[in-house]
Amino acid sequence: MPAWNEAATVADTISEILYANNGYHVLVVNDGSTDSTSRRARSAGATVIDLPFNMGVGGAMRTGFKYAHRHGYSRVVQVDADGQHDPKDIEAVLSGLERADISIGARFTEKGKYKVSGPRRLAMIFLASVVSRLARTRLSDVTSGFRAANSRAILQYLDHYPAEYLGDTIDSLVVAIKSGCRVTQVPVEMRVRQGGRPSHNPFQSAVYLLRSVFALLFALTRKRSSPLISEGGL
Repeated sequence: MPAWNEAATVADTISEILYANNGYHVLVVNDGSTDSTSRRARSAGATVIDLPFNMGVGGAMRTGFKYAHRHGYSRVVQVDADGQHDPKDIEAVLSGLERADISIGARFTEKGKYKVSGPRRLAMIFLASVVSRLARTRLSDVTSGFRAANSRAILQYLDHYPAEYLGDTIDSLVVAIKSGCRVTQVPVEMRVRQGGRPSHNPFQSAVYLLRSVFALLFALTRKRSSPLISEGGL
C-alpha cells in the first residue's frame, strides 16, 4: 500500500483489509509523508517502511516489491490507502493469478457504478485498446492501481518498475507484457475516496489525455526486461 499524506484514511483502510481476511499481511510504504500516516498505519497493524522523501507511486511500489521478494512472498496485491479499493475484492483480484501473472481489478465492467467522462475517459479507452492488442486479451482498465502480481511478475518488476508519470500503471504493464508476463482482469467495485481531495478536475483531465498518450508511446519503445529471459520464465 503506497501512502503519501493519507493519515485521514490509512488506518481505516488497513482495518478493513485485516477484517476481510486476518491472514493478509499489510505493508505500507510511507512515501515521505509529512503527516501522521506512518504512526497511524503501524497502530492499525501494518508493517511500515518509511521512505526519507517523496518518491512517487512508482518508487514506493518498487520498494514494496523488493520487500516481498526478500521475504519470500509469492503473491502481492496493491491497494490504495484512500479507501477507494474495496478490500472485499482483494480475493477476487488475487484469484486472477490462477491464470495469469498480473491480475488487474477492472472498474469498467459489470460490477459497480464507477464512471469517468471527458478527456480522461477517452484516454482510458485508447490506452486499454492499445494494451489489449499487445497483451492479446481484452482489457478495459489498464490504469487501475488495484492489481496483483505473482512471483514471476514480482521478479520482472524488480528489474523494471519506473517512477515516471503513469509508470506504475502503463509503463510497468507494457514492459511486463513485452517480457512475457500474462495479464488478466477481474471486475471490482470502486468506491469514492474516504478522505482527501480528488486528483482530477476538467483541466487536469485534458492534461491527463495528452500525458497518457506520451506515456504509452514511451512505454512501447522500452525493451523487454532481462529476468524472465535469463530465468527461462521462472
